[in-house]
Amino acid sequence: MRTIQVEGIILKRRNYGEADRIITVFTREFGKMQIKAKGVRKIASKRSSHIEPLNRSSLSLYKGHMLPILTEATTIESYADIKSDLGRIGFAYHLCELVDGLCPENQEMGEIFTLLQNVLVQLSFSTDIPVIIHEFEVALLTVLGYWSRQEELQNNNINYLIEGILERKLKSRQILQKLL
Repeated sequence: MRTIQVEGIILKRRNYGEADRIITVFTREFGKMQIKAKGVRKIASKRSSHIEPLNRSSLSLYKGHMLPILTEATTIESYADIKSDLGRIGFAYHLCELVDGLCPENQEMGEIFTLLQNVLVQLSFSTDIPVIIHEFEVALLTVLGYWSRQEELQNNNINYLIEGILERKLKSRQILQKLL
């Protein structure tokens, strides 16, 4: 079939051409994938609000020659509690940067999808955010096979480990230092 229906969390977006966007979505079935959303930057677009970063959305896609093309989108969860708090949104973007940087494209990763979905729910109402973020980082590295739970890592060491794996500095690290 050339059309597929997926549920995914929007990790990031970038403008493409005059009215299009390329969005990076993390799904249970296909892992991280890039999707072309044609015409969503036009004022009359009905899909643009559904593909904002941090939204969990149901997406209908048409498999084209290059990137899948978005045909329909519906928001399942917008995580409004996170988006209304500047501190929480900084932490949420850090989570998205980690998943985007560490996970390969087009590989099924249901466990990481569930992990990301659960941590976003916790981030919405929890007051102990640094502990939640650290636990997510450790769980993500463990599931991906970069680290075993027998080793003990402090918060500072885990950031250096992640940056070593990515071979670049985390963009969200500067924000997190101001929030902690």
